[in-house]
Amino acid sequence: MLQRIQTLWLLLAGVLAFLTVRLSIYSGTRITNGINEFDQINAGSSLFLLIFTIALGIVPLIAIFLYKNRSMQIKLSLIAIGLYIICSLLYYLKVKSFTNGTFTLWAGLYFLIPVLLLLAIRGIYKDIKLVKSIDRLR
Repeated sequence: MLQRIQTLWLLLAGVLAFLTVRLSIYSGTRITNGINEFDQINAGSSLFLLIFTIALGIVPLIAIFLYKNRSMQIKLSLIAIGLYIICSLLYYLKVKSFTNGTFTLWAGLYFLIPVLLLLAIRGIYKDIKLVKSIDRLR
């Protein structure tokens, strides 16, 4: 059933993950060959970061279409949270190479991804409880 609220949360989490491929998370200056240069970090900055970000975007979108298998939806959402943690660690390692800089406005949207995934897990869990209660009445 695609009209459930967790479908919206999973879709938004996937879309926000794909947006980080082009939109910068952090911008600042770093020293390269003795020269200060302005640079920005997005998911396209590194091959590993790009791979994990694309996986982070695909996993929630796959979970949307597994609406009949709710336990698999929860597992995929937890896998997406794990991918988010890996991406965050890779971003942290990239940020350490900067001498100074700030997080951009788009970083707020990136930090919204785990919240959306947790809201989706909560909605899926509520569906599981509802189905179990209906089965008990039969």
